[in-house]
Amino acid sequence: MIAHLKGTLSVSGIDHAVIDVGGVGYLVGASSRTLQALGPTGGTVTIHTEMLVAEDFIRLVGFASADERDWFRLLTGVQGVGARVALGILSTLSPQEVGTAIARGDKASIARANGVGPKLAQRIVMELKDKVGGIAIGPGVGITVAAEGGIEGDAVSALQNLGFRPPEAATAVGKAAEELGPGATLDALVRLALRKASR
Repeated sequence: MIAHLKGTLSVSGIDHAVIDVGGVGYLVGASSRTLQALGPTGGTVTIHTEMLVAEDFIRLVGFASADERDWFRLLTGVQGVGARVALGILSTLSPQEVGTAIARGDKASIARANGVGPKLAQRIVMELKDKVGGIAIGPGVGITVAAEGGIEGDAVSALQNLGFRPPEAATAVGKAAEELGPGATLDALVRLALRKASR
């Protein structure tokens, strides 16, 4: 399994890049956001990767951040979402925007991506809305996956224990954290999030 590549960006195409690592060129499929983040050819880059293996191919997909890779894994776990569709979604929306759209049930935002119709967008939102429960919220950055723990994560967990659904809890805590700022206590965060959630 190849977890990441660090080397020289030798080619940047419409939907792929070639990373030269010690004289070996790795062809990596990527979203347009990742390709933009890599910068100009000739520069040194580090890219997170996911290896796709099937009967007739082995393919590397690359991501500018671990968050984007995590969302790719979640998206391709939905029936009808292959690598191309998942990359299309991640080209249209940032990882934070995908998380926010799913938490809010905003299928229209997901449907903006190439290859995603209304029915598939609805399926993505329905299947993934509960999977954004183990998340942490950062002030001003929306919802991100796989960053468990911290005061915001504890606050989300507290609201879930009080009966709120994961997306509701995450959204309320995100708004409260943004209003209170980084120095907020857990107690203050939970109290304000409860008021936000009940509106």
